[in-house]
Amino acid sequence: PAKLVLVEGALLSSLVLFHLLSFSQAARQGQDMKCGACRALVDEMEWAISQVDPKKMIQTGSFRINPDGSQSIREVPLARSEGNLLELMEGVCERMEDYGEVTDPSTDRKSYVRIKPRSGEAMDLSEATLDSRVTASLKFACETIVEHHEDEIIEFFAHETDNVKDKLCSKRTDLCDHALKIPHDEL
Repeated sequence: PAKLVLVEGALLSSLVLFHLLSFSQAARQGQDMKCGACRALVDEMEWAISQVDPKKMIQTGSFRINPDGSQSIREVPLARSEGNLLELMEGVCERMEDYGEVTDPSTDRKSYVRIKPRSGEAMDLSEATLDSRVTASLKFACETIVEHHEDEIIEFFAHETDNVKDKLCSKRTDLCDHALKIPHDEL
């Protein structure tokens, strides 16, 4: 009877450990997906912003006349105006279909890379897995990020130009807690 209890206890411990590891792995994969979606979103937004003529300006502010006769209008680059950024964000998650999944063999962590070129450049897709379920999940994660962090995204792209991926995805939203351990060109 004592041996049976020990065996049952060991079996129960093994099952609990297995479930904890499974849960941990699923949570890590979910975090990899959210992090990858955030970083892909930043890449796509930065690319879309770069396609707008930097000389184009737009007037923002109030068109009302102040008591002193002045107006509170200022000119900002169209590319980083709130209206343009909102318009870009409306379609950014559709472009998650242009991404594939790459698994790091040493850590089993997932990252996401663009698999469809924006122009005619050749791309190395030897490590990427193309899967419609992955792109659907990436798109959903992107949409969730846009929904929950719209103000932060607008704020960062309106004012920041350096290290937006790290500042937005790691420091501001905590979507990428492991990002500092991954080389930037893989994210």
